[in-house]
Amino acid sequence: MSEVNIGRRKEKCENCTKQVSLGLYEKDEVNGEVPGSSVTAQQQILLSACLSCDGCVSEEESLKISQQNLEEVVRVLGLNKKCDVSKHKVVVVSVSPQSLPFFAVKFGLDIPEATRKLCGFLKSLGVQYVFDTTLAAGFSILESQREFVQKFRRRHHDDQVLPMFTSSCPGWIRYAERVLGSMVTPHICTARSPQQIMGCLVKDYFTKQQLSPDKLYHIVVAPCFDKKLEAVRDEFYNSLLESRDIDCVLTSGEVFHMMEQTKVSVADLDSVPLDLVLGEEGDPALARHLGRGSEGFLEHIFKYAANELFGLDVKEITYKTLRNRDFLEVCLERDGEVLLQFAAVYGFRNIQTLVHRMRNGRVPYHLVEVLSCPGGCVSGRGQAEGETGGRLDKALVQQMEEAYNSLPVKLPDTNPGLHILYQDWLEGQDSTHANTLLHTQYTQQISHVVQLLQMFWVLGHCALTMVEK
Repeated sequence: MSEVNIGRRKEKCENCTKQVSLGLYEKDEVNGEVPGSSVTAQQQILLSACLSCDGCVSEEESLKISQQNLEEVVRVLGLNKKCDVSKHKVVVVSVSPQSLPFFAVKFGLDIPEATRKLCGFLKSLGVQYVFDTTLAAGFSILESQREFVQKFRRRHHDDQVLPMFTSSCPGWIRYAERVLGSMVTPHICTARSPQQIMGCLVKDYFTKQQLSPDKLYHIVVAPCFDKKLEAVRDEFYNSLLESRDIDCVLTSGEVFHMMEQTKVSVADLDSVPLDLVLGEEGDPALARHLGRGSEGFLEHIFKYAANELFGLDVKEITYKTLRNRDFLEVCLERDGEVLLQFAAVYGFRNIQTLVHRMRNGRVPYHLVEVLSCPGGCVSGRGQAEGETGGRLDKALVQQMEEAYNSLPVKLPDTNPGLHILYQDWLEGQDSTHANTLLHTQYTQQISHVVQLLQMFWVLGHCALTMVEK
């Protein structure tokens, strides 16, 4: 276990910012208790250690992630001000909808006006285009809906199709690939995350309308650090274009820090509308998808599947709280028969509970929406930590959730921009081009270090079972 170095603090990704060791147990954020040196406590640490060990982030990944910072962005913007035009880049920024509530709270404005001020700040630095990623999220939701229905119809012929796990959270994906392996990876939805679809949309579609990909530098503003890891995955490098879909990910907190460094006053910033990928004129109306603080994959898929598979029109979804507000269940019943059973599982402690049930064959769900951050994406550690660092700022999170929920809901199925892009960009919904750009594959990537962790998990679970008996 010495080569795991669990006790060392890591800054490489969102879930590596807490000190953990086999002798020091962190406070339970769900129950507010400090676990003792019991088998259960060791089991929790060993499961969550996958993102805290030297085996998680390779040297190559560390180098790529180290280039995703404010200094690199400032360097690129600085080159654009120099005379050598051969080194000039068109800088494009795509902002996650879950980042916008952070700026609204910090600016003391509603989301639409805060977005215009943010856009004004970015363009004052030399950014040419600023988009939000709602359109890309719509693609991800529509593809996930269709994939779930296809898998549900095959469930009696293939035991690897259900449950289906959502794939938009890179922290969860890394945990699944590096620790859980083949128990989970065949079940992960193949639809790309909104961030990565936005990368394709900008580098493949938008550049064809404007310029060559090598002349474009694409930045994403996201609520969590794990998105930096997602951006450097090998499959998101386009060898034909010789370009990454996302060149740099900055967290909301990093962008706000840049604003503080420049000592800019929000009141003095111009209110500039977002740009539109399709090039329409006018100020785009901001909207959100279903769900309390993420893209609402569970709700969209649930309603779509209920209608597509059973002809039922679900207006409202009623959640049943299981362990806590981050472990929820929803069922569709007809005449006492359970037709669909979904779960929302947020935070690594709840994910560990899910994993424990999976190992015991007690997961009745058809779909599980999994997010590594308690509370969902709005609570991402790239924007939800207090100014002292380390701890979640609960008051800030509550304000961000209220701001996010104030936006009107717009269903991706009714978005005309998506239908236009399916035809003009992707050559239809089921085309080879659509499958290539909107989907990916997740595979087992378990190292010998993680295999040791798994062995200790099994030993710890066996010991716990014997104690219970």
